[in-house]
Amino acid sequence: MKPCSSYTATFQRVEKKYLLHQDQYERLLSVILEHMSIDEYGKTKICNLYMDTQDDLLVRRSIEKPKYKEKMRLRSYGVPSDDSKVYLEIKKKVAGIVYKRRTSLTAAQAMAYFRDGVIGREMDQITSEIDAMKRRYDLYPKLYLAYDREAYREIEPSADMLRITMDTGIRSREHGVDLRLGDAGELLLPPDMHVMEVKTAHAIPLWLCEELSKYHVYPTSFSKYGRIYQRRFETNPTISRSNEYRSAAGNPTKQGGICHAYSSF
Repeated sequence: MKPCSSYTATFQRVEKKYLLHQDQYERLLSVILEHMSIDEYGKTKICNLYMDTQDDLLVRRSIEKPKYKEKMRLRSYGVPSDDSKVYLEIKKKVAGIVYKRRTSLTAAQAMAYFRDGVIGREMDQITSEIDAMKRRYDLYPKLYLAYDREAYREIEPSADMLRITMDTGIRSREHGVDLRLGDAGELLLPPDMHVMEVKTAHAIPLWLCEELSKYHVYPTSFSKYGRIYQRRFETNPTISRSNEYRSAAGNPTKQGGICHAYSSF
């Protein structure tokens, strides 16, 4: 698979998520392809390590759906070797707008950073922000999460900078939390379910709103990491669980209208 050779270090946008059954996916995709094309990387294997505290503070906060939340993850495109480029990023949501800042390292550098606390390269503004967040919360790799992604971009670029991704095969593990150890994991959703994310700098175009309405597809609060965290307690009755965290991460629900501004990690 062709590696991601360039990236945006910082940006902001609105992101909305939708859960699609196979028939909804096929119908929507036929229309999407009239306006968008698959990006240059084609179908990509996205591999992530989610960082958290010993007591899962960041995912618990995220599930509560506060006005402000943040997370840190390490991402690779495909299973990396020691020398492969990976991306360490912080992602913040403020009042529905998502802000992302990230930097690139080798996989060996990134894992050494979380093991030894030394980043192994010159610090810049973004790296300093990432390091400050890691130290503030004492973060370490908590969950491995991978999925297969198809990404689509506008045929005619617009100010909205519309991007749509389709994710399937969402899988995770809480052992062997290292990007270099393969992409095996327990499946989260049935094979015929797709997580569609619509990402835009401004507004969702009218043609897409009309198609979403036609097929009764609504924004959802579904969170991959949050849902996996919730499942931990559904499958282990010996662990007590307070009602305050039983939220939309475990039971995806509609969020506003078809094109209602909503964002979820």
